[in-house]
Amino acid sequence: MAEERRGARSIARECALMMLFGLEASGEDPQSAARDFFAGLAGDAGLTTDDDARAYAREIATGVRGSVDRIDETIRKASEHWRIERMSRVDRNVLRIGAWELQQGVPRAVTIDEAVELAKRFGTAESGSFVNGILDRVAENLGIR
Repeated sequence: MAEERRGARSIARECALMMLFGLEASGEDPQSAARDFFAGLAGDAGLTTDDDARAYAREIATGVRGSVDRIDETIRKASEHWRIERMSRVDRNVLRIGAWELQQGVPRAVTIDEAVELAKRFGTAESGSFVNGILDRVAENLGIR
């Protein structure tokens, strides 16, 4: 799918994933990470972002980092036989984005479809189905149909 054909929110999710991936390693705060990311890394990654995409990426990164313990607990309850610490950094952060969006009221189908696409694009061959299964259980556990 060509980048220009993707919506601002799809691009924002990709940016947020990259920011969260880096934040996990650096410990930097989300606002600084967003500033640094959009000052150079987004262009280096070939991502063209508009104000809406930047704002939503910041919202995701800030929201996930601000409630990461609650989000991780939600994921833990849905992921049988998988400790969150043992998941790949990509899968773990895609799941965090998806769980956060579900908690924010983003429709289940949109959230899961977008997360699966991110997982397929940046994770392993198994990441898409792994993310799909866990986010489906997260949604069920949250009572989202």
